[in-house]
Amino acid sequence: MADYRPPQRRARPGPWPPAAEAGTAAGAPAPARAPLSWAKRTGFKGRVSGESNASNSGQIALPKPKEPGSGLDLEAGRRGDAASALPSPPVAAAANGEPDNMAGGGVGGGGAAPLPADQTARSRRDSDGGNKNAGLGANGQAVRSDQPLRQRREQETATLPQLEEEEGGFSLRRVHIKYELRDSPGLVPIFFYGIQHYLSIMGSLILIPLVIVPAMGGTHEDISAVVSTVFFISGVTTLLHTFFGTRLPLIQGPSFVYLAPALAIINSPDFQGLNENNFKHIMKELQGALIISSAFQAIMGYTGMMSLLLRLINPVVVSPTIAAVGLSFFSYGFTQVGNCLEIGMVQILLVVVFSLYLRKIRIFGHRIFLIYAVPLGLGITWAIAFLLTASGVYSYGGCDIHIPASNTLSEYCRKHVPRMKHCRVDTSHALRSSPWFRLPYPLQWGTPVFNWKMAIVMCVTSIIATVDSVGTYHASSLLVASRPPTAGVLSRGIGMEGISSIFAGLWGTGVGSTTLTENVHTIAVTKMGSRRAVELGAVMLILLSFVGKVGGFIASIPDVMVAGLLCFMWAMLAALGLSNLRYSETGSSRNNIIVGLSLFFSLSVPAYFQQYGLVPDANSSVPSYFQPYIVVSHGPFHTGYKGINFVLNTLFSFNMVIAFLVAVVLDNTVPGSRQERGVYVWSELEAARREPAVTRDYELPFKVGKIFRWVKWVGL
Repeated sequence: MADYRPPQRRARPGPWPPAAEAGTAAGAPAPARAPLSWAKRTGFKGRVSGESNASNSGQIALPKPKEPGSGLDLEAGRRGDAASALPSPPVAAAANGEPDNMAGGGVGGGGAAPLPADQTARSRRDSDGGNKNAGLGANGQAVRSDQPLRQRREQETATLPQLEEEEGGFSLRRVHIKYELRDSPGLVPIFFYGIQHYLSIMGSLILIPLVIVPAMGGTHEDISAVVSTVFFISGVTTLLHTFFGTRLPLIQGPSFVYLAPALAIINSPDFQGLNENNFKHIMKELQGALIISSAFQAIMGYTGMMSLLLRLINPVVVSPTIAAVGLSFFSYGFTQVGNCLEIGMVQILLVVVFSLYLRKIRIFGHRIFLIYAVPLGLGITWAIAFLLTASGVYSYGGCDIHIPASNTLSEYCRKHVPRMKHCRVDTSHALRSSPWFRLPYPLQWGTPVFNWKMAIVMCVTSIIATVDSVGTYHASSLLVASRPPTAGVLSRGIGMEGISSIFAGLWGTGVGSTTLTENVHTIAVTKMGSRRAVELGAVMLILLSFVGKVGGFIASIPDVMVAGLLCFMWAMLAALGLSNLRYSETGSSRNNIIVGLSLFFSLSVPAYFQQYGLVPDANSSVPSYFQPYIVVSHGPFHTGYKGINFVLNTLFSFNMVIAFLVAVVLDNTVPGSRQERGVYVWSELEAARREPAVTRDYELPFKVGKIFRWVKWVGL
């Protein structure tokens, strides 16, 4: 106690709003300062960036006290109360409303330095937020000022901005994110960052067409056309979302959530007897199902139904649901890689080395290997495969890959033709046959066919896609925006995703267009949160979709390389899903049991449906890696209505549906505190309207927001 020095007293800040923001009495406004995002105020860094300062519990890392004694309660997931071992400042200081200096305790040595006036005002604004004596904690939770002093101190360290000592005093330090939501660094940097943003997420845009089009019986030319269409729809829907959706810098594109339902519809017994035009016929069925389900999603967002569903969606629900999406394709990944092991393994190893072992290497200030792990791995593997093909490694005399195996008489060729088909890079003529100019247009595959049973399957899928988007909205807003969005902004984003998927159905991409989960990883890695960069990248993607040779080039990627990339992308998707648990108390046995049960049953229950009544070799026309998607022909549900059998057998064979059902029931019925569950806390509407930074972040442009200002469930 002899070494204790009370904190320095300083004048209380003026009335709210402070003079630094409201202007002086003479009417001369003070210079405007850019609002800090939640990430910059707390010093938060995403784990995926490789520079995380998160604690073992997944919460925000608090400044370490100099005195020993702090502990960690693994059951409750809370830091032990070590403050009792520290001397307390005089009660009078707290009673007078003078803030303590613990937030700056790690800066400038031992003594606590007073904050400058403008920083004091900003700290107070960030902690108040117009929200009834509440600030924002690690997950957007309110930190009330009427809590005990010791508890409030621990929470304030996670809400106040970090400080950095400079000449003449202290200044707010911009951490982790280089450019926030409304920053515009200039045309040249925006152009560069726009290209970088889309290259880092390119794998998510191109891989789904490379899987579903061959499954539908499409040619390489069909793959090229679908890839061009995906680029066009992704660019258009991204612009729509950044202008009229949540306005967060999130790329829209084909989601892996829709991949399993699309494969189930493609492998439906209804299409097994088709002899010609399989691709166009199945695509029209997918278009019809997508249009109906997307209209359902748009209605759910714009009518306020999303606000009801939002009460059930929390990190403990989002985490296993999204993880199950990535884990559900394990039967496809390495099964395809094994067709040409030396090429597929090189692809996987290169991506792993770039994204993990070389992730901290910087070239011209940019972590090239981490940001461009997928395109770099693909390019190098393609070059190796090209050299092996040109050197004759995969040439076998007298064998032609274009002759079906059933017509091949030589046993030698029957053995080596599959290897030639999967390992060579010159088996596709898509690049030569693709036109230089191609304009994607609606209904290019024909008039959509509407089937109620397939539409129901897609409607349930749209709910899972909504769960995925909620987690992405929350995580990305904490990185780049001043506050999390309101429930109305979130509903508006879901409604716009529904409209985006309607466009995807009309143009014919095969799957819905939603917010890609990989956006959070891309923002954390590139440190680019400006929506201007994403918008410019979307414009470039639209222009790129008109160049038919680009789609032809992508369509010529060997399927073994595609499978290798998918192994990495699906693993990343599962990891990103589980990373949502950092907003909850990961040390809690309640959360661990719920997530564990959700993941286990998401694998076990679909396996039961997929294996029920399955006769070995009875469906030899379907590849082994597509066997899980023909469950409708042999599933356990056998009612008098084939349509009901299709819906029930198909839905219960989806890993993500089982994970969502188990998690949402347990998380909302098993008792647990809001802190333990990590309940998502969204900004209040009235408080957001009073704070200019939040208004500028999320308000609709061109004064469109004023028209819908009375619609509380979608407005700001």
